[in-house]
Amino acid sequence: MTVDARPAARRPIHWAVGGALVVATALVPSAESAAAEQRSEVALRYACPFPSGTEEVDVAVSAVLPTSARTGEEIRPGQVSVDVSLPPTALARFRDLDAETLSAVARLTVRNTVGDRSADASWQDLNAPAVALPDEGDLALTATGDVPTVSFGSSGRAALAPAALALSLAGRTGDGEPTTPPGLDVACEPVPGQEPELAAITVRGDTGPTAPAPRPEESGPAPEPTPSRPDEGLPPTARERIDALADERREALADEDPGSCPIEIPPEWVMTTAETYAAGYANAAKLDGAAALGPAFMKVVLNKRYINDSCASTVDVTSEVDFDYEGRRQLPPTKATFLSYGFMPTTATMTLEQVGPPAAIHTHTVTNTPTYPEETTVTAQLVMRLSDVEVNGVPLDVGPDCRTERSFEQVLRGYGQSYPPAGYLVAFGGSLTGYAHIPPFEGCGVTEDLDPIFTSAISSPGKKADNYTKMTQAPLCVATNPEGPDCPPKVPDPER
Repeated sequence: MTVDARPAARRPIHWAVGGALVVATALVPSAESAAAEQRSEVALRYACPFPSGTEEVDVAVSAVLPTSARTGEEIRPGQVSVDVSLPPTALARFRDLDAETLSAVARLTVRNTVGDRSADASWQDLNAPAVALPDEGDLALTATGDVPTVSFGSSGRAALAPAALALSLAGRTGDGEPTTPPGLDVACEPVPGQEPELAAITVRGDTGPTAPAPRPEESGPAPEPTPSRPDEGLPPTARERIDALADERREALADEDPGSCPIEIPPEWVMTTAETYAAGYANAAKLDGAAALGPAFMKVVLNKRYINDSCASTVDVTSEVDFDYEGRRQLPPTKATFLSYGFMPTTATMTLEQVGPPAAIHTHTVTNTPTYPEETTVTAQLVMRLSDVEVNGVPLDVGPDCRTERSFEQVLRGYGQSYPPAGYLVAFGGSLTGYAHIPPFEGCGVTEDLDPIFTSAISSPGKKADNYTKMTQAPLCVATNPEGPDCPPKVPDPER
């Protein structure tokens, strides 16, 4: 891999707003893998800076993973567990605060590597329930939860290895109240000299009749779009066209020397900031209705990662975005009315909160055709909150913390082309669509447990992503062009 620090003469304007992990490819939907599964575990020691001083903590990470996968196939680690053994000195602070129980939220960075390429995934919102604080000795906490998928674009041996670990510890007194101060955040690093590999997966380059088309690896340069606005949206075959072009290029490369085409990564000076709005609608499948979303204000960091793969004739660009509503990372609250169970009019205020690191957008452009078609994938982690609920006109007190029991992944995709501009282009905006799985609810109700009611009425069955969303993004107002026609950012007209 070579790094070209020189500015490109014709650098594409591939700006993104919108966390999926990218390891030498964009994530794509795929059939479930039929490969055998493995229960993998690794025991490590971490150095954690507690108020009493830096302590070495025993940590065991485990997950169920396939033994093999195809290139481009989504892999979702299952039964994820992070077991942390806290020494007595680390617990002294909470004993001094008269805590009787201790809980934690763990955020584990996992490095995913295939060949000489790697990328970090954030296994966040792993929750360890409260356990009694012992009078002496160690305390074991077990954090579990759902984690993001990963896919590998190159065949070979892929490895998953735990890296940095962050712990948010929370103590409660005997009457269930938080201690004062209530918690402690600790950023831990693995002790050097260990073998951190959690699991190895054999990634095959072959595809079966139900497997996704293999995706090219990392990216290649594209010319700048013309100033004109995109025309009408592309036909539904846009995705198939992108895949076909990728297949053609892969076949052409079969007899070439892979080392003859260097991968170029521009320096960080290509990053800049931008602002925009997005608005749309989200269906509630069980309620047979839709709720308006936005207009959501978004603060964007453009071109966090830019890779030019001249062999594969592709350009891959990743950027980051945070929602911003009155200083909070969320979309504006929206009120919607549905017929619960098909007959009961129910009105509620829904708030979607962004959690974890900034959301990411990955734009994948195929450059071996004059039109430069591209696919954009946006993935964000969200929590849904409900408030101000009325059933048949009668207020229903759901309390202050009626929410999904865990975060869920919202994935949106859009397709476009640069020449002539058409469909969805990040710089010019357009429509993105996708589906989301709504988890069960918790914390609903004051005098009675209303969790089962909202779970039954709203949540997706099983792991099914059945709630359709369509968002329309306005053109970007870029910091480097504050006097441009798209500044200040405009509010788009949402499309159904």
